[in-house]
Amino acid sequence: MSWQTYVDDHLMCDIEGQAGLRLSAAAIMGHDGAVWAQSANFPQLKPEEIKGILTDFDEPGHLAPTGLFLAGTKYMVIQGEPHAVIRGKKGSGGITIKKTGQALVFGLYEEPVTPGQCNMVVERLADYLIDQGL
Repeated sequence: MSWQTYVDDHLMCDIEGQAGLRLSAAAIMGHDGAVWAQSANFPQLKPEEIKGILTDFDEPGHLAPTGLFLAGTKYMVIQGEPHAVIRGKKGSGGITIKKTGQALVFGLYEEPVTPGQCNMVVERLADYLIDQGL
């Protein structure tokens, strides 16, 4: 299966079988910041933003004082799982990022998708990749 298929079929899919209820954008990137696959509207991340995300996985709380930035858009960092998941909130939307052995799985959402639904979609795929040794 191609990485693009993972994004299209597992991240940008209908949530809980509800037609049209889906993430607003998603991507899978290597730890080096290289994009493996992404949805058409995933923002172009800056190298320093990727570095900040990776630093926060190594040093939980690193992004909390400044916020999490994606393509210049600031998200308030909310509780995640140290060394595993970063979550951010901005207005009625937000982001979930889960780290696997080789990749970062990103999901962005806007209402009516809930933070919990985004977490479920992103973390389910990331857990699968972890189980596959990726």
